[in-house]
Amino acid sequence: MKKHIFIMVDGLGDVSIPSLGMRTPLQHLDLPHIDAIAASGVNGLLDPVEPGLACGSDTAHLSILGYDPRVYYRGRGAFESMGAGLDMEPGDIAFKSNFATLDPSTNIVTSRRADREFEHLGPPLCEYLTGITLPSFPSDKYRVDVQYATEHRCGVRVRGPGLTDNITSTDPLKDNLPLLQAQPLDDSPEAALTCKLVNELSIAIHKALSVHPINDERKRIGKQQANVVLLRGCGTRIQVPTFEERHGMRPFIIAPTAIIAGLGMCLGIQVMRVPGATGDYRTDLNAKARKLIELMRTGEYAFGFLHIKAVDDAGHDRNVDIKLKFLRLVDAMIGLLFSELGSDPDASNYSINITGDHSTPVLSGDHSYEPVPFAIANLHQAHTYTKEKVHPPLSHTTDKVTTFNEVDAARGAL
Repeated sequence: MKKHIFIMVDGLGDVSIPSLGMRTPLQHLDLPHIDAIAASGVNGLLDPVEPGLACGSDTAHLSILGYDPRVYYRGRGAFESMGAGLDMEPGDIAFKSNFATLDPSTNIVTSRRADREFEHLGPPLCEYLTGITLPSFPSDKYRVDVQYATEHRCGVRVRGPGLTDNITSTDPLKDNLPLLQAQPLDDSPEAALTCKLVNELSIAIHKALSVHPINDERKRIGKQQANVVLLRGCGTRIQVPTFEERHGMRPFIIAPTAIIAGLGMCLGIQVMRVPGATGDYRTDLNAKARKLIELMRTGEYAFGFLHIKAVDDAGHDRNVDIKLKFLRLVDAMIGLLFSELGSDPDASNYSINITGDHSTPVLSGDHSYEPVPFAIANLHQAHTYTKEKVHPPLSHTTDKVTTFNEVDAARGAL
């Protein structure tokens, strides 16, 4: 059976950085195992959704996995909430949400991320907010559930009659801008009703969080208060053909980041939980690799998808050193895959590719429109290249590229 391993490095791409001699992080580093994929396979540049679009991870993953987001996308909220552990029924709406910091005297969101180190605070605050009541919406008809995801993120699900996802967000998208009110995107009574509910919910959450002992303590010690939840990406569960129906391969996904796990669930991809895989800077990439190796060897799966988030976080945090650190760790993780699977009797049946869902340059700290490098190779040939450094003859499965980065990939055959 042919088997494929897909390594998705969130926020992989970057731009020329002065401190690195006007090279990108990928150009700057020696990444022997990643370069082996490039040198033994075929390469190219990938626009995850379309040229010139600074896409989100959700639309990019949908597109890369074979689902046109213009047809299937219904907001990221359902992905985040499902990945965090909330089920979604027809008629439910959900939000990908941030615990953030609001200055109530000015209505300014001073920080969209109250604190990245939030894993000890998020669960009790989510439990506290679950079941919160709203003045105009009786609790016997409308129910709010909040589930912690990762870092400062949570999923918020609202269940009740007459709701729609066709509304805007309360998130200003940048720090030091006013907290927004949800607005309808059409003239339907459902959109007007949903906006009224969401705006009441935003106020109720702020009032509740402002008097919570956790925020009293954070204020006392001079830390940012987590006194508002930004409600963004309102969505419903998408109805699509499963990944196996579409591509004929039984898949699994290793993705502790809730939005990616939830997207996988919507596509019928089995989500695998891995101890030590946290979706942040504390994550254990080798634990992910070992789980992938275990699952691929069972013979039950033909497609294994491994998502890595920390590289994207480093881009958002504008920290080039951390981005370099995690790219090295990704390379070492791929080395583990090579050393284990590359010597298996069926190693020649494995293909492996590496790419990103978008670029997150450390100079800007946000998603950008630059394409990302893409490389795919036979795993056995890539493993052999790391030992012998012999470039295979040019063929329909190889090209002249020998290093994996944004510049050299443009010379590839794809």
